[in-house]
Amino acid sequence: MKHRIALALLALAVAAAPRAFPVHRATGSIGAAALPYLPGSTIAVRVDGFAPPYTLFVSGAGTIDGDRYHVGGGPGQSAVIASSARGLAMRTITIAPTPDPERGFIAVASYDDGIVLHEASPPFRARGALGIGGAPGDVAIGRDGSIATMATDGVNATIATLHPWQVRTVPGVPFGDELAFDSRNGALFVTNRDLEGAGALTRIAADGTVAHRVLGLTAEGLVVDSDRGRVYVANVNDGSVSIVDATSMVELRRFAVVPRVFSLALSDDGARLFAVSNQSLGSPFSAPGSVVAVDVAGGAPRIVARSAPLTFPLGIAYDGAHHRLYVTDEDTDAIDVLDARTLRSVHAPLPTCSTPWKPAIDGHRLFVPCAGSDQIDVFDTDTLERAPGAPFTTGGYPLAVAVWHGTLSAKAEALSAKVARLRSRR
Repeated sequence: MKHRIALALLALAVAAAPRAFPVHRATGSIGAAALPYLPGSTIAVRVDGFAPPYTLFVSGAGTIDGDRYHVGGGPGQSAVIASSARGLAMRTITIAPTPDPERGFIAVASYDDGIVLHEASPPFRARGALGIGGAPGDVAIGRDGSIATMATDGVNATIATLHPWQVRTVPGVPFGDELAFDSRNGALFVTNRDLEGAGALTRIAADGTVAHRVLGLTAEGLVVDSDRGRVYVANVNDGSVSIVDATSMVELRRFAVVPRVFSLALSDDGARLFAVSNQSLGSPFSAPGSVVAVDVAGGAPRIVARSAPLTFPLGIAYDGAHHRLYVTDEDTDAIDVLDARTLRSVHAPLPTCSTPWKPAIDGHRLFVPCAGSDQIDVFDTDTLERAPGAPFTTGGYPLAVAVWHGTLSAKAEALSAKVARLRSRR
């Protein structure tokens, strides 16, 4: 009702103004995701149809800060209005209910729309989006259900807690690429493509303290070995991997691995590191892509296995239950299935949707975000068949997936483990 009154008053003011000749007012549109937004979202307001300067105001829950709308309240609706002497635009924003921590969900890092939450089972309906005022490149979920992401085109990380629902921004995290939680202490690690002219690793401790370590050139891929207190970082533009102490943030070692080392995965026992060379004969690099396995259990890391040439490999996920690697290929729109011990192909490539990016394993499901088709594909890792309801539509240009099982599931798993321990003592 408030925004209707505001528009009516604006229209009356225009009608009452003296005019010597007809005025043609441009109408515009405000871009936003075609999804409800979660409270705490930040939306960068983009007006199409007329140029700035214009005035922004909101009718409903939330506030305007410069060119950004901070979503408040919920559930319900708010209106964002842009006005100037040249035009008028309005966008109604639906505010979604906050996530129930007891229920599981799938979180998708959508480069265009923020973190999109989906139901955890078919048909994987979208519940809402967490806008961060920038373009997220990855998403991670902590042991307590905290959702973490960062803007690849900005300088902030965003962390949302489930109980209570609270969204906070952590400054000083520039040009983030990948991120992962340390399961020991809840620290969040983020790779930075550029910091002080090089790549870097950022650690956000559970108390919010931020620390940096400058590494090689263009840090992107990341994997955390919580058991050994190590973080592995792929330095794409110098073909090296850095090993960083997770507590002190000291770089323990940096070693050459493969050109254009882009994505990393680690075996369950922490003994083998897998690295993707993101190259293609048809790309400007004019060299085949591949995957290598590196023995990191001993002193000096050494390559112990190498795959056959791959068309244009990009992302990688390790499946310890089946001793497999799943490698997405951005040129063939397929997933290569390799033996984790020999790096030989053990199955025909799995056809998937367009431009598969960073795959993720959760239980017996393989999630594959397809940036080119705005979809998430899902495969059963036991059968390698596509799961029911897949692929499903998500936000624009999805790059990564994380899964929360819900507190009820966590309690059930803990009870099951306790029963198993009691039975083993009999």
